[in-house]
Amino acid sequence: MDEFANRRSGVLVLAAHPDWRESRVNRLMVQQARGVPGVQVRDLYALYPDFDIDIEAEQETAQAAQLLVLLHPIQWYSMPALMKLWLDEVLQYGWAYGRAGTALHGKDLWLVASTGGPESSYHPQGYNRYFFDAFLPPYEQTAALCGMRFLPPLLLHGAHRASGEELDAHAETFRDRLATYPDWPELDEIGACPITDVPTTDRPAPHDSD
Repeated sequence: MDEFANRRSGVLVLAAHPDWRESRVNRLMVQQARGVPGVQVRDLYALYPDFDIDIEAEQETAQAAQLLVLLHPIQWYSMPALMKLWLDEVLQYGWAYGRAGTALHGKDLWLVASTGGPESSYHPQGYNRYFFDAFLPPYEQTAALCGMRFLPPLLLHGAHRASGEELDAHAETFRDRLATYPDWPELDEIGACPITDVPTTDRPAPHDSD
C-alpha cells in the first residue's frame, strides 16, 4: 500500500438510519463510501438491531481511524437514537475525554447529514425558526471535548424533494471528499483542539446516575 492510501486508511463512516428502505440519500451515500478504498463503513442499525453495542469493538475501531464521519438523517433536530446511544456508550470518560481520555485526540469529526425540509425552512421566518447552524453546537462540543477538529458539515437539505440528479451529485461529492481526505485545503485553517480537563468530581461514581 502506498503512502497516500495509508493516510486515508483511517476513515470510519458511522452510518445510522432506522429504515434504509425509506432512505433516498443516506443509502446512496453508504454505497458510495463502500466503493472508496481504505474507507470502513459501519451500519449501526445492521450491527446492533437490539441496541446492544459492543463498546470495546467500537472503541478499537474508532481509535484506529483518523477521520470519523457521522452519516445520518436529521431527526427532531438531532441524530437517530442508535447513533446517540453510540456516543453515550462509546465516548466514555477516561477514554474519549477527561484528563486521561485522549484516545480520539487529534482526530477529525465530520457530520454528513440530510434534512427533509428545504434550506429555506431553517430560517427565523421559516417553520424551523432557526438557521441550521443553531443545531450544530452539540456536535461541535462533542468534538471539542474529545480533542477533535469539527470539520465543516456536508448537508443536503430538502432530501425528500431532491431530484435523482441532485442526489447523485451530492453522493459523488461525498465520495470525492472521502477519497481525497486529508488533502482538503480548508483543513489548514482549522486549529487543533486542546485536551479539555473534566474533573472526576463532575462525573458520577460507578453505578450512580443523575
